[in-house]
Amino acid sequence: MIKKILSLVDQKLLRFIIVGCINTVVGTAIMFGLYNLASCSYWVSSAANYILTSILSFFLNKYFTFQNKERSWKQVAKFIINIAVCYVLAYGIAKPVVMYILSGAGQKIQENAAMLAGMCLFTGFNYIGQRMFAFKE
Repeated sequence: MIKKILSLVDQKLLRFIIVGCINTVVGTAIMFGLYNLASCSYWVSSAANYILTSILSFFLNKYFTFQNKERSWKQVAKFIINIAVCYVLAYGIAKPVVMYILSGAGQKIQENAAMLAGMCLFTGFNYIGQRMFAFKE
C-alpha cells in the first residue's frame, strides 16, 4: 500500500503541480472575481472556475503531465466525470466544514474560505483521479 502511494510521487506529480499553478492563477481570478466583484453565488463562481479551467487542464495534463497519446471520446468522458466528481466532493465537503468552523464570521468570509478549502481538496482528488482514472496508463 505504501509502495503504491509512493509510486504517485514522481515527474508526473511535478508536471501536475506546474499545470496546477497555471490553472490556480487563472481559476482563482475567475472564481473570486465572480464572487466578490460580480456578486455571483458560491456555486456559480466555483463552477465557472472549474468549467473554464478544466478545458485548459485537459490539454495541459493530457499532453504535458501524463504525455497521453490516446484519442477517444471515452477518455474525454472519463476526464469530465473525474472533474465533476472531484468538484462535488471537494466543494461539498469544504462548504459545510468551513461554515461550521467559521460559524461566527460573516457569510462572505465563510464562503471565501470555503472556496479556498475547496480548491485545496479539489487539487488532491483531481490528481489521483486523473492519474488513476482519466489518463491511466
